[in-house]
Amino acid sequence: MQNLKGKVAVITGGGSGLGRELALRCAARGMKLVLGDVDEAGMQETLNQVKALDASIESATMRLDVSKLDQVEAFAALAKSRFGGAHLLFNNAGVSVGGPVWMNTQADWEWVVGVNMYGVAWGLKAFTPMMIEQGEGHIVNVASAAGWVNGPSMAVYNATKHSVVAMSETLALDLRDVGAKVGVTVLCPAFFPTGIHDSARNRPADMADTLERSAIAEERAAAIKAAVEKGRIKATDVAEMTLKAVEDDQFYVFPHRKIKELIKLRAAAADAETTVFDSMNP
Repeated sequence: MQNLKGKVAVITGGGSGLGRELALRCAARGMKLVLGDVDEAGMQETLNQVKALDASIESATMRLDVSKLDQVEAFAALAKSRFGGAHLLFNNAGVSVGGPVWMNTQADWEWVVGVNMYGVAWGLKAFTPMMIEQGEGHIVNVASAAGWVNGPSMAVYNATKHSVVAMSETLALDLRDVGAKVGVTVLCPAFFPTGIHDSARNRPADMADTLERSAIAEERAAAIKAAVEKGRIKATDVAEMTLKAVEDDQFYVFPHRKIKELIKLRAAAADAETTVFDSMNP
């Protein structure tokens, strides 16, 4: 989709981080915005920044829990009723927990799988038919380097991001099978400054964090937080790379080029079949 001006961009997790930067990059191209997030104050701040950039941008927002299919379907209905459809969907909402996999609780799994995996699945279910029917569209699924290479203390997150890569590749093949004029991009960044390490601020009370903390778990969590905060590529740069990928109909996006080298090393480890590949110590 080379000409995005006047088209409709739908963004989950639009209240902060990458979602906010995607909204600003879409607004800079003259797109209409439909934002969803559980953080309503955050969405309002996103709109404040959009209006400061271009006061003429039309928008709509909805408090949205992407783990709930009925809410995502209502979100799609909002885009349809307000702007007649959706041309660009960013399945961006994401959360994370850490800890050794045997210590992760049922609540950990239900919360992260609900947002990171079901959130993408429900976005595809609600919006893809609309795009096929209107004869144009593009879907961006936000995965992660963790969709390809696995570090310790991140099993729940890693599993969901591998799922996002799998859904994206399968979606592209399914769309090709039916001759749909709908593009797909899967975004796979490494660490960059966002609030993902602080996603527990939006964790539902009925899925409260009860993970028993260990010294190694705290050490791993601190290292991940530091890596996120010190990321050399900024969220605004990742957002701009993503929009350019949409305009160029590019499928894979790896903002951090080193990840592709790690993927090659992982493939070599798989070929050798002797020991687990450690992305933290390749």
